[in-house]
Amino acid sequence: MDRRLPTDTDDGLLLIISGPSGVGKTTITRGVERGIAGSVFSVSATTRPKTAADVEGVDYHFVDDAEFDRMIADEAFLEWANVFGKRYGTPRAWVEEQLTRGRLVILEIDVEGAKQVKKKLPQAFAVFVLPPSEEELLNRLRARKREPEEQIQNRFAEARREIAEAHACGSYDAFIVNQDVERAIGQAIAMVNKRRGSRQ
Repeated sequence: MDRRLPTDTDDGLLLIISGPSGVGKTTITRGVERGIAGSVFSVSATTRPKTAADVEGVDYHFVDDAEFDRMIADEAFLEWANVFGKRYGTPRAWVEEQLTRGRLVILEIDVEGAKQVKKKLPQAFAVFVLPPSEEELLNRLRARKREPEEQIQNRFAEARREIAEAHACGSYDAFIVNQDVERAIGQAIAMVNKRRGSRQ
């Protein structure tokens, strides 16, 4: 039996938040993290180079390819993915330790990652954030003014594919429409509290 801390509880929950680019999922994720005491944001391991702005252990755990390969071989990831030639993964041991401490552990990952996690930890609570409409999502992608129209259209097509996959895959427990971000954060917090309360 692990030594328990005075702050430990028995209502640990893994919360997965996904959604297409431009839907506002990071804002919702941070809002849930602020709104629920004892919640922690999972930090991914990555093979991408550390930049001057990155903080080890806060933004990512930076590892080389050999270490990442070892972690895959040891089944040390809940999920991992290759994104533009760099790999990202969710370390399993840290997540499981936080869950035993009764924390709400938040993962912000894509649909493929969510499917991997739900296979390994089916008790995880997965929420997918939807735009009010496809037209509104396209407007939000354009409003960011980060990319030329061609790239925006590519992101939009990918977003539509991801939304369809989220509905079809059966991995998500709930869908939230982000019409108003504060209301969406409130909905997410209420869903999490209900899920944790129902297991007491």
